[in-house]
Amino acid sequence: DEHFANAANVRLAHLFPSFVDTSSQSNESTNLKHQQTIKMNFATTSTTLLAALLAAGSAAAFAPAASSSQKASSSLSAFTAENMPGALAPMGFWDPLGFAAKADENTLKRYREAEITHGRVAMLASVGFLVGEKVEGSSFLFDASIKGPAISHLAQVPGEFWALLAIMIGAAEQYRAEFGWVDPSEVPVDQPGLLKSDYTPGDIGFDPLGLKPTDPEEYKIMATKELQHGRLAMLAAAGFMAQELVDGKGIIEHFA
Repeated sequence: DEHFANAANVRLAHLFPSFVDTSSQSNESTNLKHQQTIKMNFATTSTTLLAALLAAGSAAAFAPAASSSQKASSSLSAFTAENMPGALAPMGFWDPLGFAAKADENTLKRYREAEITHGRVAMLASVGFLVGEKVEGSSFLFDASIKGPAISHLAQVPGEFWALLAIMIGAAEQYRAEFGWVDPSEVPVDQPGLLKSDYTPGDIGFDPLGLKPTDPEEYKIMATKELQHGRLAMLAAAGFMAQELVDGKGIIEHFA
């Protein structure tokens, strides 16, 4: 039985040590060597990791830090309410409803793009009101048949003119969209109407007379002048329409 076998093994161990079953001792020796190998590998890995961390720390300590001028330059390059053109004394940056404070950089750019575009359209409209009424009955266009206040002129033009006008406006808007906006297929879902990072609102590259200054400060002054004229023109065009709707007379007639 098992008890007898164990007793026999003990007796044999005393008489014939060389014939003792050494399997258990061999296993213990193997386990011990395995544990020692693991400890040595762990020590080597820890030393390597510590050396790498020290090297990285040293590199970071001696790496050139960003200078204050670089930080200032990065700050100035951002499109913010503080550095964009259009603010003049005594009003300064006039934003009573706080639209700029609630807008991120891209939204602020789109606000400015809309303001410039509406201002340009209003300047053309204001001139169109006065010129259209001044040449009434003497223009070569449409056989000089367009008469009355300027707000009634569009209703008197033929359909072909409307088609040509729609094509011209569509082409201009298509060019502006491709010039300033990121392709819709590349725009994140949460950033609709994303403008290109290097696009300045209003600067669509159309300058046939070469009037755009190359100096940034001079450009800011000219952009401010355009904005001020556009703002005045928006008020003027709104006033022209309101006045003609009230009494049905052309603007020129009120000065006669």
